[in-house]
Amino acid sequence: MSVKSWTGETLAKGPEKCAEKFGEEAVGDHRGGQRRPGGADGAEAADVLYHLLVMLASRTCRLRTVLAELGAARGRGRGIAEKAGR
Repeated sequence: MSVKSWTGETLAKGPEKCAEKFGEEAVGDHRGGQRRPGGADGAEAADVLYHLLVMLASRTCRLRTVLAELGAARGRGRGIAEKAGR
């Protein structure tokens, strides 16, 4: 008997579908947060984070790579100055 999982089924649909689902969750969380007093809740944020991780896995990008990039960006002072330079 094979075990099915939501993650496995989502990954089997390919990177584009994984990215699409992440986008849907992120937009849904944003919209839901606008409607609720106090903003988005932990369950909605967890859904967004889960789908981000699935999307990264579909593109063989590790979370540690993303975290390293965030750390490097912090050290480079990216943000306001970078955006102003665009």
